[in-house]
Amino acid sequence: MPLRRLFHRQAPGICGFAPLARDFHPTALTQYLPPGKTLGGVAHQGLPLDFSAGIEYFFGQVHHLFLAAGSHFSLTSLGAALLFAAMFFVWQRLKRGRRLRWRTIWRALFPKRILASKSNQADIGYLFFNVFVFGVVFGWAVLSYQFVTNGIIEGLVAIVGPVTPSPLPGYVSRSIITAMLFLSYELGYWFNHWLSHKVPVLWEFHKVHHSAEVLTPLTNFRVHPVYTWIFANILAVSAAIANGLGNYLFGDTTYQYALSDTNIILVLFIHTYVHLQHSHMWISFHGWLGRVFVSPAHHQVHHSDNPKHFNKNFGSCLALWDWIFGTLYVPSKEREPLHFGFAGNPDAHTVKGELVDPLIHAAGHFRHLMPKRTLPVAERKQA
Repeated sequence: MPLRRLFHRQAPGICGFAPLARDFHPTALTQYLPPGKTLGGVAHQGLPLDFSAGIEYFFGQVHHLFLAAGSHFSLTSLGAALLFAAMFFVWQRLKRGRRLRWRTIWRALFPKRILASKSNQADIGYLFFNVFVFGVVFGWAVLSYQFVTNGIIEGLVAIVGPVTPSPLPGYVSRSIITAMLFLSYELGYWFNHWLSHKVPVLWEFHKVHHSAEVLTPLTNFRVHPVYTWIFANILAVSAAIANGLGNYLFGDTTYQYALSDTNIILVLFIHTYVHLQHSHMWISFHGWLGRVFVSPAHHQVHHSDNPKHFNKNFGSCLALWDWIFGTLYVPSKEREPLHFGFAGNPDAHTVKGELVDPLIHAAGHFRHLMPKRTLPVAERKQA
């Protein structure tokens, strides 16, 4: 699943995202404290309550989410995905010789059973949490992208030798670094996703995403904060390595082609079919396309509870890494029967079940590391 904007915009080479909370400062909270109370040593002087900072933060987040050209959830990308889905549905109807009716198209694109489901309602809650809360609470915990980049360059200088300027034209260098950063994003995404399925502790957090019983573009926000934090740090490292290598090869800081700090190649994928990976639209790629690109059907299979689909299709936009590492499952042309979520989970779609319980279950994996309490001799005899 491509993720939300987690990296600081001062890291211009990053292939992914800027932080949701980049315009927020903790001292703004002091405007809402009672007179005489403090937060981090900043006192509230009894001034009239001023909600302007909160309002500005809210609309800033809304703007970054829906209006920024590089946002994963921009209105332009959602509109493009809707158009793509409608065109595909119309083509399917015409191919089968069926009549076209606006009501039929509307119902096909927005089924009531999906819109009214508890799973979809929970996804809406995840959107608000991740957009307006998570960035404030955890944004500071991401590794410094620029720090890792500089470390890579310094290491290469020490091992290989000093940096030499590249004779390539600027547009060639920028095109190469753009491709390098996109591929590094895809590799980091694949590696994080693979780890989340293979390591039991990490699976406790990632399975929150797999608890969705219906798939919509909103399902992309159904992620546990701990999973997002780990993902952000892995992406920071993978992109920084690519950026450090690129800057060393070109002999100078080379900036990728980007829109709103997001890699332009990733933006193109977001504006085509990536949103439909979390949807009910069965669109499958075959042949070499199915081995290079992650179609909507590829990712829907990844969410399946059928054992033959387990641990398959970890990629975001590219199936290339799945093909290379042997985790690729190319879906059939015709829709395969799929079921999502976990049966018999009464706490699904609740705060307890999807935010609190994963922490408890993850901690349980470390119990065997804790020293066992030795009973006194008298107690052992009584036992």
